[in-house]
Amino acid sequence: MARKSKSTAATTPPPSKTAILVALLSRPEGATLDDLVRATKWQAHSVRGALAGSLRKRGHLVVSEKTEGVRRYRIAAAG
Repeated sequence: MARKSKSTAATTPPPSKTAILVALLSRPEGATLDDLVRATKWQAHSVRGALAGSLRKRGHLVVSEKTEGVRRYRIAAAG
């Protein structure tokens, strides 16, 4: 019987959904709720809960701005 060889290349796990949120919110333009829903495959209320809960508990200041009828969320720069 042939043995299955194990790959010697280290595999890294995919980024967590919270890390994906942080990456999108860290962009200068931020992200819309639709952007965040598509990236995480979460429902809108779950994304809002993460913004209000887990991200703020981790010390991120999440700001919301409505420009030209579109609400965008972003992480405010420190300082």
